[in-house]
Amino acid sequence: MPVMSCILIIDDDPAIREMVGMALTRAGYEMLEAGSATEARQIIASRKPDLVLLDWMLPGQSGFEFARQLYNDSSHTSPPIIMLTARDQEEDKVAALEAGADDYVSKPFSISELLARIKAVLRRSAQHHDRELLEFDGLRLDPGTRRVTAAGTPLELAPLEFRLLHFFMTHRERVYSRQQLIEQVWGTAYVEDRTVDVHIRRLRKLLEPSGHDRFIQTVRGTGYRFSTHD
Repeated sequence: MPVMSCILIIDDDPAIREMVGMALTRAGYEMLEAGSATEARQIIASRKPDLVLLDWMLPGQSGFEFARQLYNDSSHTSPPIIMLTARDQEEDKVAALEAGADDYVSKPFSISELLARIKAVLRRSAQHHDRELLEFDGLRLDPGTRRVTAAGTPLELAPLEFRLLHFFMTHRERVYSRQQLIEQVWGTAYVEDRTVDVHIRRLRKLLEPSGHDRFIQTVRGTGYRFSTHD
């Protein structure tokens, strides 16, 4: 019998926790719940859920700040996060993804849509569970600690830039279109092609002082690839 995934829902509204919890239980998931970031932090430390459903507007520390803190905490492996919020502007969605969320669901949402998003994020998480240390010509990425160094110098990468570099380094020499990168790295249809270009430029700028920006190559008319060959 397959082991069911454990999902933590963090929302200060008990009615939403109850509604989502019932749906998760019926779908075969184990459900945990918290009403604040403080309570959630204790649960994550002790139970290590497979996925977190996180409300943006929480009492005390916001869900947005909690997601950023959780992602940047190198003392443990952060579970994937789906942000739940009534804020549905494009800039809010992009901000949530850049803070470390893996997907974004706007309130009010249908349970069937939420379950489909959960399944997709869990599937991507299983595919990207590779914790192998990656290194090419002095560019070093440690998935476990989320540390990146270039020629020995530590680099401060935002969550999306880290995921983008990790994807490139684990799929080197293959060409990916912008849409393919959105699906694989962002995992959502909420972002536009130009957003990929913006993050590619940011990543290249960070890698430029060490000369590793040459690894991220533009393939005209197609997209991008990571190649250690000139």
